[in-house]
Amino acid sequence: MNGTNLFKIALRALANNKLRAFLTMLGIIIGVASVITMLAIGQGSKRSIQAQISEMGSNIIMIHPGGDMRGGVRQDPSAMQTLKLTDYETLCDETNFLAAISPQVSSSGQLIAGNNNYPSSVSGVGTEYLEIRQLTVESGSMFTENDIRTSAKVCVIGTTIRDNLFPDGEDPTGRIIRVNQVPLRVVGVLKSKGYNSMGMDQDDVVLVPYSTVMKRLLAQTYLESIFASALSEDMTDNATEEIGEILRRNHKLKATDDDDFTIRSQQELSSMLNSTTDLMTTLLGCVAGISLVVGGIGIMNIMYVSVTERTREIGLRMSVGARGIDILSQFLIEAVLISITGGVIGILLGCGAGWMVKNVVHWPIFIQPWSVILSFAVCTFTGVFFGWYPAKKAACLDPIEAIRYE
Repeated sequence: MNGTNLFKIALRALANNKLRAFLTMLGIIIGVASVITMLAIGQGSKRSIQAQISEMGSNIIMIHPGGDMRGGVRQDPSAMQTLKLTDYETLCDETNFLAAISPQVSSSGQLIAGNNNYPSSVSGVGTEYLEIRQLTVESGSMFTENDIRTSAKVCVIGTTIRDNLFPDGEDPTGRIIRVNQVPLRVVGVLKSKGYNSMGMDQDDVVLVPYSTVMKRLLAQTYLESIFASALSEDMTDNATEEIGEILRRNHKLKATDDDDFTIRSQQELSSMLNSTTDLMTTLLGCVAGISLVVGGIGIMNIMYVSVTERTREIGLRMSVGARGIDILSQFLIEAVLISITGGVIGILLGCGAGWMVKNVVHWPIFIQPWSVILSFAVCTFTGVFFGWYPAKKAACLDPIEAIRYE
């Protein structure tokens, strides 16, 4: 019996039991659609996080004071004063792998402009901070190195600050805002960046020369942190190692001493978040994949029922010359047809569900071609795997006993 006839017989058998065949497919349909949708949500989240990190600067390096033991008590790193302006100046002069570097100090308080006020923080930074954090001045200009040398009372503000302190839509450039009784003249407004992946408003920012914050607002001589960016993402590790060597030498640390500073890169954060999202994607895929297994068990169950119902038919076919391989192929084709048809419908349903999630719920979605191919391959394998045993049972029936079966 040739393959065409076997295919026609399998189609006729499924057509005679349309509802049962559809209900059997349903497990495969739900499984494939679930796998595609879950993987699309996981991959979409991963790409969204990567885009946010790239927007903040994937080659950023952050240097903070390290915790220290004082009298047997571990100190809070934020209270340490191990980073000095000399560290920043030495790094500026000696590093070979940094594209930009800026000190950072901050002060919080109530910002006041006329009759409007808004609680926020003020960041004292250098002129290269914009390059490091990939910020752009939309109107006005950035303060200059001369402003830093003279501790000028100037600032650059984000759009959130502008909208709250100057709600009438007026240009804030040249206007005065007060921070803890210190007047600052607005020289520029930053282009809006919106919220990042962690829900932080990137436009709620006031940038001031670091010397101004240190002398006029905080009256301190140490830095809270130093921000830098490597020449490229590939050079981040080299830059981190070089910074560590320079700071250890500056702080006169012995080989046995622990670092009194910590260096973190955006690359570490990216790797951590990527591993987390990969784990969640795998978990979601495995949970959805259980539906495929359940669907496969449904195929096996219905094929057993089909073999039992058609025992006399099998006996008659064998008695007129059908071989065991023909009977096995016939039932195996039925199982594969059920799984493949269910897989195709599931792929369409999964892509449609992904589109709905993206446009209705507004979650980031990315359907990778390999997830569609994998789902289709798995459902085909499921049909063969779970259809084989019932088909083998049908092929091994004794023709005489099969004809006598009631």
